[in-house]
Amino acid sequence: MNIQDNYKRWLNSSKVNNVIKEQLKKMSEEEKADAFYKNVEFGTAGMRGILGPGTNRLNEFTVRKATVGFAIYLLEKFPQATTQGVVISHDNRHQSREFTILSAKTLNNFGIKTYVFDSLRPTPELSFAVRYLKAVGGIMITASHNPKEYNGYKVYDETGCQLIPSKIKRLVDIINDLPNELDVVYTSVSNPGETIVLDKSIDDEYVKLVEQISLNPKLNKKNFKIVFTPNHGTSYVNAMRIFKDFKYDVVPVISQCNPDPDFSSALSPNPEDPRSFIEPIKVAKENSADLIVMTDPDGDRVGLAYLGKDKEYHLVNGNEGAAMLLNYILTIRKERNDLPQKGVMYNTVVTSPLGEKIASSFGVATESFLTGFKYIGSRIDYYEKHHGPTFIFGYEESYGCLVAPFARDKDGLQAILLYTEMALYYKLKGMDLEDVYNMISKRYGYHEDIVKSFEFKGPIGQQKMDDLMKQLREHPLEKLDDHTVMAVEDYLNSTRISNGETTSIELDKSNVMKFIFDDGGYIAIRPSGTEPKVKFYLGAVTKSKLDSQSRIERMYIELLKLLNLEQ
Repeated sequence: MNIQDNYKRWLNSSKVNNVIKEQLKKMSEEEKADAFYKNVEFGTAGMRGILGPGTNRLNEFTVRKATVGFAIYLLEKFPQATTQGVVISHDNRHQSREFTILSAKTLNNFGIKTYVFDSLRPTPELSFAVRYLKAVGGIMITASHNPKEYNGYKVYDETGCQLIPSKIKRLVDIINDLPNELDVVYTSVSNPGETIVLDKSIDDEYVKLVEQISLNPKLNKKNFKIVFTPNHGTSYVNAMRIFKDFKYDVVPVISQCNPDPDFSSALSPNPEDPRSFIEPIKVAKENSADLIVMTDPDGDRVGLAYLGKDKEYHLVNGNEGAAMLLNYILTIRKERNDLPQKGVMYNTVVTSPLGEKIASSFGVATESFLTGFKYIGSRIDYYEKHHGPTFIFGYEESYGCLVAPFARDKDGLQAILLYTEMALYYKLKGMDLEDVYNMISKRYGYHEDIVKSFEFKGPIGQQKMDDLMKQLREHPLEKLDDHTVMAVEDYLNSTRISNGETTSIELDKSNVMKFIFDDGGYIAIRPSGTEPKVKFYLGAVTKSKLDSQSRIERMYIELLKLLNLEQ
């Protein structure tokens, strides 16, 4: 069915109310094309898209269809699904509460019990709650760090982990076999499931476990001040409770503490975007704060900035922050003779190699996965059941990490507690975070890592992304910035070519290409699974910060020229 047919189907349907029909009538041709050129995809990260009417949008019809599919999937997989139930949580976004209630009622109509929080809660707490309540699955209504126009729908398995491809394939097949989003029908069971509104005991248990990860809870907190913002999202209550329990002097960014779906006081809800720090830095300067910490709206990612010797605030990216935190954790645990004999750290194939070098120096193994924290959560579960190495730390370059695996997704509350503690620990030694990173760099080499994105919107955009990746496979990079490519990793074809020898990559297939250079630098390229953009990951390893920054810039400019992309 083409764009116009889909549009008319919605416009003429008795199931679409008049308010939505008026929105449809006001659409431009470009808006119609983007809203109806395809179905919003339910992939390995669930669904994420712009809110509004259309087949390629998040709305009551696309959410109901996904939930019907999830209900069928759960009843097929778990005989006890009706009694063990599903936990549902949501963030601050437009229609998040409505989608939560819709999902709960749909599951109830299939006889499945649901647990719903009384208001918004962070993604990691949803993951924990699935495990704590021994539910068969979970749903998180969130668009994470995306702009205000977006919302999303993520599903979790019985371990509190997002479904990995081998698990989600059956769910995707079920959803794809259902009628279109307007024509999905089902017969409600005679004994519907109940919806239980969760009380504060879940918060208490979750916060208690977060607080137990502290390595130095009794550090002297005098003359150490923190600025915190939840970016209008889910983390405010739990975070402020934790700061209070540890007696930190914390100043919240008041204008960003209310759960506002329009993000009215935040230029960006994404910690990866420097604009998200504009207001917190203003508050930090007014209060002479030592540290700024923030979470994204659903509370799984963390942003970090510190007061430097120049009295300015400096942002820390995901690779840098995680490397420093890993080094802190391993250092303290080694001093206390608390490192397991067989420990393991997890990262991703687009993460800086610095973390692996740090882990190796402490005798800790590293395993790398595709992007998506579900792979890390799944491996934690696998090793727990098969007596594998002990989990110590897991992180992605995209500002998310996990310290203790009572949750199986990246956890912003765990991260801000230990980032704050780490910054205080080093301040008491007369060091700021620049000193800490320089200390690490002198030992392991200076690592500069950046992520760049290009947007490719609409039906033409998808073709452009496909063509770009096809070009890279047919004509892989051989040299860039006077450095030779030593290895090419193609995660879609599961191959690694180095010195003319081809070996297999034992990971799920994914549309990612990675080029590793003779000096340890790298470029990885992948289309985003949740947004119409291609991400470029670039890394350089040199003996100084200036050299690394210069090398990264040259690599990026030359790469754009080769791919015929405008900067």
